[in-house]
Amino acid sequence: MSKDDTTWKVLPHRPLEQLADNLWRVEGDLQGMPLKRVMAVVRLADGGLVIHNAIAMDEPSMLQLDALGKVRYLVVPNGFHRMDARRFANRYPEAKVVCPKGSRKKVEEVVPVNLTYEEFPKDSTVSFTTLDGVGEQEGVMNVRSSDGVSLLLNDALFNMPHVGGLHGFVFKHITKSSGGLRVTRLTKLMLVKDRAAFAAHLKRLADTPELRRVLVAHHQTVTENAASAMRAAVADL
Repeated sequence: MSKDDTTWKVLPHRPLEQLADNLWRVEGDLQGMPLKRVMAVVRLADGGLVIHNAIAMDEPSMLQLDALGKVRYLVVPNGFHRMDARRFANRYPEAKVVCPKGSRKKVEEVVPVNLTYEEFPKDSTVSFTTLDGVGEQEGVMNVRSSDGVSLLLNDALFNMPHVGGLHGFVFKHITKSSGGLRVTRLTKLMLVKDRAAFAAHLKRLADTPELRRVLVAHHQTVTENAASAMRAAVADL
């Protein structure tokens, strides 16, 4: 998206889905491919909202979002997930844009950044950590809810089912992106700089006390045996 493009462009998406008392999820389509993208909405302890990986929704859904609380922060989780960042920044001009330190230059090609993950204000509900071994390009958002902890990652992990057709062949055999929670071949090539450090950090995340679920920026949320699923993904690294 160009920084000058202020049109509100809506692609097909699913309804807001509540996962916990303070956590919601929306899955949306991308043009020309079966790859899905995921936005998360988190309510902070003070009632404000954090939007992770923004997706422009239809107006009824946006009004439903606004009814949850005031949008305070817009999280752009890496330098490539900027598609609707400017649209949200224009719609919520008081919201602060947050991104990983190593992705700031890329994100600022589209939208000014106010805070890096390290600068995010302390909150009892939400915290950010930069992932080891990825050149500070991505991180993890830790969300505490009444039923436990959710970890929100971006391209570091995929959880895409196998799909048919030519795209499905590419995702399954070329990019190694489909077939459950995994570190894709593209992630290994384009994101990971130090596999040992990256794997060690994912293992520590799998040991997060009260880990309830893992959300990723593409496709399905892990809601069963999240820790075991993360360990299996690391073993495949």
